[in-house]
Amino acid sequence: MTIRIVLADDQALIRAGFRVLVDSADDLTVVGEASTGREVVDLVRGSAPDVVLMDIRMPDMDGLAATREITADPALSAVRVLILTTFEIDEYVFQALRAGASGFISKGVEPGDLLDAIRVVARGEALLSPKATKGLIARFLAQPEYGPQASPEKLQVLTDREREVVALVAAGLSNDDIAERLYVSPLTAKTHVNRAMLKLGVRDRAQLVVIAYQTGLVRIGDPTP
Repeated sequence: MTIRIVLADDQALIRAGFRVLVDSADDLTVVGEASTGREVVDLVRGSAPDVVLMDIRMPDMDGLAATREITADPALSAVRVLILTTFEIDEYVFQALRAGASGFISKGVEPGDLLDAIRVVARGEALLSPKATKGLIARFLAQPEYGPQASPEKLQVLTDREREVVALVAAGLSNDDIAERLYVSPLTAKTHVNRAMLKLGVRDRAQLVVIAYQTGLVRIGDPTP
């Protein structure tokens, strides 16, 4: 199955470079380009791609607002947003994850790594740069304006095993890693992750990480469970 991608960046040269790279892969194809936030939202609603490569700093509507509109639309629940950033540890990236983005990756990444990142996000199986994501969330939740904003009671809908799995996801472990840690099959690990996402009403693993920190299930400086 071909993964369908929309490119959103206000610089035509950057979009052109990404298009050449993406279209060079047999399993990936660019179905549209946008130079503003409003354009990308309209384009996504019209084409329903699998993944949006989203720049944050764009005119008309920035990537944060565009991400919120896309992820809030039930008709676009299958669309994944991958944030393109100049700096991995960036307040805007954290806000984008909270807004519903599935992950982030540096614009300076190696070409093969970007293609792999798109595939990972499209599968919804793992976070991009899990260690960096964990550090990013920890850093900003440590600031007063970003302190824990979800009650621990939010996790009461989860079983003990599902809570354990969410903590492992927040530690950056993949489904295979979780399976090995818990002595279960990768399919069972994936099932636990999917059930936790469904019960907590989140789109993917990125939001599980945010909730894990906001509810205090995982705290800054905790060792990997």
